[in-house]
Amino acid sequence: MNKTDYIFGLRAIIEAIESGKSIDKVLVKKDLNGDLSRELFGKMKEYGIVSQRVPVEKLNRITMKNHQGAVALLSPVEYSKLENLVPLFYEEGRNPFVVILDGLTDTRNFGAIARTAECAGADAIIIPERGSVSVTPDAVKTSAGALLHIPVCRVRSVLDAVRFLRDSGYRIVGATEKTDCGYNQIDYTVPVGIVMGSEDTGISNDVLRACDALGAIPILGHIGSLNVSVAAGVMMYEVVRQRGGAASGK
Repeated sequence: MNKTDYIFGLRAIIEAIESGKSIDKVLVKKDLNGDLSRELFGKMKEYGIVSQRVPVEKLNRITMKNHQGAVALLSPVEYSKLENLVPLFYEEGRNPFVVILDGLTDTRNFGAIARTAECAGADAIIIPERGSVSVTPDAVKTSAGALLHIPVCRVRSVLDAVRFLRDSGYRIVGATEKTDCGYNQIDYTVPVGIVMGSEDTGISNDVLRACDALGAIPILGHIGSLNVSVAAGVMMYEVVRQRGGAASGK
C-alpha cells in the first residue's frame, strides 16, 4: 500500500476527519481503548465514517510505525450525498439513471460496473457503507479511471436509498432471475435506478420487495447465471437503447 493511501495514529486520524479528508474506513485494533480512542470513535460517528475491528497484525502489515492501534484508509474520491444529487439532477434537466449495488463485494466487478456505467452515461453509483465494495485505488484502476468521473454515493441502507429514490419519482428495477418478466419488457425511459445484487446471493429480499419491477436476463446455456458485471452491462445498455442512445439528460 502506498503511503499516500493511509493515515496512522489516533490524533492524526482525528485531525484528518476534522479537516474533511475523504476517508474510506478506519481499521481499529480489536482491543483498542482509552480516552483518545473514545474521541476517535465519537468523531467517526459524528462524520459517518465506517470502522472495522482488526487484529494488530493487519495494522502492522500496513505500517510498522507507531500507529497506536488505528489506521485510516483514504478514499481516492469524495463520496457524494444522494439527497443532494437527486434534486440537482432534476434542476439540471436530466432524465436521471443511477446504478444501485446491493452488497457487491468484489473490487474487480465494481470497477468493471463503474467503467460500463460511465460509458453508458449513468448519473451515479450507489453502494452501502458496510458489507460492500468501496472506492479504493484498486477499484479506480480496475475501472480504468471511471470512478474518478462518476459520482459515488455511500449510503447507510440500500433499502432506504431505494425508498428515497422511489419517493423522488424514480422507477426502481431489480435485475434478478426470480421473475418471469424479461429485462427488456420494462420501460426505462423514465427516471430509473437499476439494482444489481451481490455475487453470491443476489439482491436482498427486502430490496427486491421494494423494487417497482423485476427483470430477468435470459440464460440459454448450461451455466445458471451471468457474472454480475456482465449482467449490469446488459441492463445499463437496455436503458441506453430505449432512450435512443442518450442514457440521461446530460
